[in-house]
Amino acid sequence: MEVIKVTPRGYCKGVTRAIALAKKTAQEYPDTPIYVLGMLVHNAYVMEALKQLHIQPIDDKTKTRMELLDQIDEGVVIFTAHGIAPQVIEKARAKGLICVDASCPDVVKTQDIVKDALTKGSEIFYIGKKYHPEAEAVLSMDEHVHLITCERDIPDMPENTKIFVTNQTTMSIFDIDALFQSIAKQYPNAEFCEEICNATRIRQQAVADLKQQQIDVLYVVGDAHSNNSNRLAAIAKDAGIPDVYLIDDVHGIFDEQLVNKTKVAITSGASTPTYLTAQVIAYLENYEPGLTKPEIDIQKII
Repeated sequence: MEVIKVTPRGYCKGVTRAIALAKKTAQEYPDTPIYVLGMLVHNAYVMEALKQLHIQPIDDKTKTRMELLDQIDEGVVIFTAHGIAPQVIEKARAKGLICVDASCPDVVKTQDIVKDALTKGSEIFYIGKKYHPEAEAVLSMDEHVHLITCERDIPDMPENTKIFVTNQTTMSIFDIDALFQSIAKQYPNAEFCEEICNATRIRQQAVADLKQQQIDVLYVVGDAHSNNSNRLAAIAKDAGIPDVYLIDDVHGIFDEQLVNKTKVAITSGASTPTYLTAQVIAYLENYEPGLTKPEIDIQKII
């Protein structure tokens, strides 16, 4: 069985920066309660590893960051890599909390672009995923920001409305292009600013290019909460790869998935630890039916 290791894969610079900031915070405040507002990055193993550093996640998918903040009364609060709304930071400071902002620079750049467009009187069409923290931060900026998840969400605006279109950084490059075209048909004078981050773009393109290699199976190592991991799996299916599996770790591989398969590829989401992907690669390179899977050492995650 041929094993193809898709490159690039794994951690992007924003995730690397966020984890480094969290580890540094743990060192600087060893005797102070430390909380992270949501998932620092969308990977459950990373969050479990942070608990080993006495960093406690405050997370509830039904609540906004503003609401989650009500659960913290003292200590340090880390804002996740997905960006944070200014009013959440203001509320945290008003509560006397020490604030550490792990927002990805690419996400902050998109927020700044939206702020600038708002000052120019534009209605913002923001293409993103509902309930995603990156989208939540942008939507909370102003009532003139409209979330678009699919073509049906494109609002009807009065003629001559100034419209600015941008997007969440981890969306599919192909989905964004299709939505941009749909919006342009309805609003020919709209201004477009495509904000897919480079790490997302090149990982998605690498997966799309696999269609030329007649891959039998693709394993995407990534958390189900990770938008960029889900997009990689979706792009692979659209590319015609027969079997695509989004797996948390090596224990998501089963013998029946590999019966009569001759060419298997592996990639991983931008928030997936290299340690987890390396285990998957090693297992597949040595694969035979019934092969024992390795244990996962949380101490090696970050």
